[in-house]
Parts: sequence; structure tokens; C-alpha cells
Amino acid sequence: MVIGLKQLYEIIGEKLDISCELSRDRLDEINGYSFIGPVNLKGTVQNRAGVVTLSYNADFTISAECDRCLCKFERSYSFDFEHILVRSLNSDNDEYVVTENDKLDLDELAVNDILLQMPTKLLCKEDCKGLCPKCGADLNISDCNCE
Repeated sequence: MVIGLKQLYEIIGEKLDISCELSRDRLDEINGYSFIGPVNLKGTVQNRAGVVTLSYNADFTISAECDRCLCKFERSYSFDFEHILVRSLNSDNDEYVVTENDKLDLDELAVNDILLQMPTKLLCKEDCKGLCPKCGADLNISDCNCE
């Protein structure tokens, strides 16, 4: 979803509500994660005192394989994001999102935000014991007789 921001930059107090889903082809860009259903994005873009901010929430569910015990599981996530939007920037600053031609590609921004927020290790549960390195038994189900 591309959002036109010209009016938001020019009118103090202007507000735009957002409610959309990430397209399926954009989800395919997120390697290593299998999404169950869409990624729902809801939020607002608003100009407060001349500062344009984007605040949104991303809700989604993934299907994954535990990195310790290799069991399949599903997990839902809900992440909140906030960005200050600017037309141009004189220096490198990761705190601001530059919107060329007063347009914001929300899909691209959301994909990057989600990738940065996702855990590097996916576990079926926090206290997953994993597999025995000798016999391969799932230590969450039973103890093995290996020493």
C-alpha cells in the first residue's frame, strides 16, 4: 500500500487512519517464516505541530519449526511501530523515514520492521529442552538413558 502524504505534510492537525493487509508477494520476501493468513496493519499517520508521525500495529500468525526440538508450532505476534516521516534528510539518521515524492510504501516499511522485530531463534516454548545430542530423543517428552 502506497500512501500519499502531501496533504499530511502541508496541513497541521491532518490525520489519516490506516487499515490494510500485507500482500502475499510481500510476505514471500520474508524468508524463513511461514505466515498463516495475512499480516494485518492498523494505525494512523498524523501531523502534530508540523511533525508527521506514523504509528501502526502489525498482527500475524506464523507456522514454524522449533530450533531446539524440531516440533512444529504456531505462534501469534502483535508488534507496535512508530516512525517520524520526513520529506528529506541532510544526514544519515535511522530515526527518520524519508518519503520520496511525498509517498510512503507501507508494505516495504512493515516488512523491514517485522524482520527486525522477529526473534532470531524460534522456540515452541521458552523452556524447551531440545533433543538429546546422542540418541535424538525429545527431552520435552521424556528423559533418555544416555550419559
